[in-house]
Amino acid sequence: MLEAAVDEPHGAVRGVAVIAHPHPLFGGTMDNKVVQTLARAFVQCGWSAVRFNFRGVGGSEGVHDHGQGELQDLLAVVQDQAPEGALALAGFSFGAFVTSNAIESLRQQRQLDKVVLVGTAASRFNVAPLAPELHERALVVHGEMDDTVPLADVMTWARPQKLPVTVLPGVGHFFHGQLPLLRALVARHLTSDISSL
Repeated sequence: MLEAAVDEPHGAVRGVAVIAHPHPLFGGTMDNKVVQTLARAFVQCGWSAVRFNFRGVGGSEGVHDHGQGELQDLLAVVQDQAPEGALALAGFSFGAFVTSNAIESLRQQRQLDKVVLVGTAASRFNVAPLAPELHERALVVHGEMDDTVPLADVMTWARPQKLPVTVLPGVGHFFHGQLPLLRALVARHLTSDISSL
C-alpha cells in the first residue's frame, strides 16, 4: 500500500500529473516544498496532481529499494490514478531519476503530454535519457549553485541528447526563496501549446 495525496483543480481537468519526491533516506517525502510547488503549478493549470510517498516513507509500506522498487511504485500509482487519458510525470532530485526511468518504461504504451524534471540527480544515479520526441514536451530545471547535484553533471547528461536545461542563476538544490519562480516556469511550460511550435 502506498500513501498518496490528490490535489484537484477547479473546473475541467486536463489530465493527471504524478509527481515523485526526493531521496527517502535524506528526508524526502511527498510533502517536500519543491514537490508541493510542482503540484500547485499543475493544479493551477487544470491538472489533477498526485503526490505519493515511495515505499517505506510515511504511510507507505515496504523498505527503500535504491530506485528499482521506487520505479515500480511510480508505475503502480500511474496505473491506479491515471490508467488512461492525458498523463504528465514530474520529479524532483531522486524523484526525477525515478521519473526518467518511468518515462522510459511507459514510452511504448502511453503518450506523455508533459514532463518536468527538477534538480535531476544525474551525478548520483543512472538517469535515463529522454526520447527525442519528448524534448518539446519536457522542462528540465536546475539551480546554478546546486551543491547536491552539480549543474555540470546535469549538463553532461543533457548534452548528448541536445536536451535544453533551464538554469536558475544563483539558486541551490532546494530552490530556497525561488519557489514562486519555479512554479511560474512550470506553469508557463504547462500552458505552452507544442502544436503551434
